[in-house]
Amino acid sequence: MRMPTSESWHWLDVRELGEALDVAHEQIDPITIAFPKLKALVLQLPNFQEQPGHPCNERILEAIQQAWIDERG
Repeated sequence: MRMPTSESWHWLDVRELGEALDVAHEQIDPITIAFPKLKALVLQLPNFQEQPGHPCNERILEAIQQAWIDERG
């Protein structure tokens, strides 16, 4: 699988973030990752850029985690 090719991703780009995390962190089991660690991994992605007015919350992290799990499917 290749890294998604979007210009930049934001917190609501959950599918793209799940794909990017799967590529970047094959050694991590997305089912067991804690949300603080998940948030840190997303912030480290080269194409990730937070947008003012779009903060991260638990619901968004759950969606990203599920997208990552689905990607492993």
